Amino acid sequence: MASRSSHNKNNAGVKRILQEARELAMDPSTDYHAAPLEDDIFEWHCTMRGPSGTEYEGGLYHFRIQLPSEYPFRPPSIMMLTPNGRFELNTKICISFTNYHEELWQPAWGVRTAIIGLQGFFPLKGEAAVGVGAMECSTAERRRLAGLSRDWMCPRCEKPNIELLSDPGCSDDVSKETSTNDTTECIQAQNLTVTEESSKEGQTGTIVPEDQVQEQRLPRPDDAPDRISLQPPPVTEQHQEIRSRPVRPPLLLDGAIAQ
Repeated sequence: MASRSSHNKNNAGVKRILQEARELAMDPSTDYHAAPLEDDIFEWHCTMRGPSGTEYEGGLYHFRIQLPSEYPFRPPSIMMLTPNGRFELNTKICISFTNYHEELWQPAWGVRTAIIGLQGFFPLKGEAAVGVGAMECSTAERRRLAGLSRDWMCPRCEKPNIELLSDPGCSDDVSKETSTNDTTECIQAQNLTVTEESSKEGQTGTIVPEDQVQEQRLPRPDDAPDRISLQPPPVTEQHQEIRSRPVRPPLLLDGAIAQ
């Protein structure tokens, strides 16, 4: 692994990325796993479970989320890495919350929103499934690829998908715990790096132990799927106002019109 790059903690994107990485590490989902690379926190690698009741059920799909330097004020780009029969590989996908539709992006959205939205795009059929990066494939082939996807290994992560995202209820949860620990170590290292970088620029930087840091969660859309369990943030009038806003992205492909 290459050496970790330094980032200025005063950069809004760095602050937001570290906050999202910490939240995902402390409150993981059984439907997906996501973490930034150690040497580049603007590039995330994610593993997502195929939607149940579809030809993708049982599949595990690995993909990249590239965050721009202006994040969260500009949207990310998404590229699939695991063969899946739904999206082309190593091609930026055109959906409503990616860089193809910057006019639809909202800064309140984040990496978790993008993952949930991508999962919702998998089962779409017909004209709704058409767009840049989309592809046609038979149902049988998609099911075959879903079975193969579990053992597919990302060259960068060097772990098969089944180790990055184990099946729910699996008695052997060591791989999941290890992945969470790796993410936490990455966050701690990045916090140390950005603090040192800030000190070099003549600003005050204090390293606070992880157990003394008060977690602050990002606003969550009220209509998020029930299968994802999240601990609510401390309730304040400001949180109630923010969380009441509909922040989940519309499921639009390139050329579609929001109703």
